[in-house]
Amino acid sequence: MDLQLTNKTALITGSTGGIGLAIAQRLAAEGAAVILTGRTAARIAEAKQAILSRTPGATVSGVAVDFEKADEVENLLRQVPTVDILINNIGIFEPRPFVEITDAEWLRFFEVNVLSGVRLARQYFPLMLKQGWGASCSFRASRPSRRRAR
Repeated sequence: MDLQLTNKTALITGSTGGIGLAIAQRLAAEGAAVILTGRTAARIAEAKQAILSRTPGATVSGVAVDFEKADEVENLLRQVPTVDILINNIGIFEPRPFVEITDAEWLRFFEVNVLSGVRLARQYFPLMLKQGWGASCSFRASRPSRRRAR
């Protein structure tokens, strides 16, 4: 399939494993320059190697960022000032009884699951509109916990 992504740049949050890595692999195979994000340089390097093993010659880079920390998101925005495709894949949750989740934990979930996407969109959407081309996708998925939710 040719999605005509050659010469397009894609930023995928939470892309060192799972759905995010699968999206990054597909975009790289379609010719997009892919920018991975993860919390550590080691995880980014592993994900980059996984993509390159399936798509030799792909353009893949990465930025270590903890989306819970606004200053690290700002650093990402400085390092990657523009993209053509934004995939907001990062999301966290810790399944457990509702009454046990503290305000601090709810604020942490909100910081990562909502505000990180807002910060990225605020930067990239106006640029996409100005250039007359861009794509964005936001979704959240969670991995089943070994601990059963009550």
